[in-house]
Amino acid sequence: MRHFPPRRIVCLTEETVETLYLLGEQDRIVGVSGYAVRPPQVRREKPRVAAFISADIPKILALEPDLVLAFSDIQADIVADLVRAGVDVHVFNQRDIAGIMAMIRTLGAMVGAAERADQLATSFEQRLASIAATPRPQPKPKVYFEEWDDPLISGIGWVSELIEIAGGEDALPGLRLQKAAKDRIIAPEIVRDAAPDVILASWCGKKVVPDRIRNRPGWNDIPAVRNDRIIEIKSTIILQPGPAALTDGLDAIVAALWPSVS
Repeated sequence: MRHFPPRRIVCLTEETVETLYLLGEQDRIVGVSGYAVRPPQVRREKPRVAAFISADIPKILALEPDLVLAFSDIQADIVADLVRAGVDVHVFNQRDIAGIMAMIRTLGAMVGAAERADQLATSFEQRLASIAATPRPQPKPKVYFEEWDDPLISGIGWVSELIEIAGGEDALPGLRLQKAAKDRIIAPEIVRDAAPDVILASWCGKKVVPDRIRNRPGWNDIPAVRNDRIIEIKSTIILQPGPAALTDGLDAIVAALWPSVS
């Protein structure tokens, strides 16, 4: 039976989980992605039914969800299986900060919490505006963000915007409009030529090894390498386009760019 608002929601990525908790609507969640770690109690409270590109379809169906929330083309195969099984699915595809705010407001409307969702999104917008307005020393540090190391992938949209809000300059700003990871693969020489002052790295679920970055041919001349400014940002706070990136993720970027200030 279908309900409105939906009473039994499965979230296949972590940003919708965190948003529902922030809205006080966590009791609707009956299953989550294995990567969901925010807030910490989600690990105790909710059954895990999926990785990022694979899911336990029978387990999801057994939970009798009246809505499954998914993200992007990467989950298209899971979504197709669920749709064939007669499940209602909504796929978000936010790739920039405006998209994150729209996701929060849309999800709020879907669970009958439109006003609270609007307040939540507005509070995030005010937070970003306040951080963006903070006076910073000039010139702006040039920042290269590395999302994967083999091949090199950079330029994820919302991270590029957060770097600018934090007072930095994205070393490769043209990549932010490319949604698919395959379109953001770059040659090492491109980074060398961009000469970033800071390298931020988040290798999508595996630990960043700064020595591997340092030892790339020709990279010893990059200012960030020369001045030992290679900083890992945990993927749980920066690679999910949701509340985590706008709070802890942005704070981590600010701390990396302005260590003496923050």
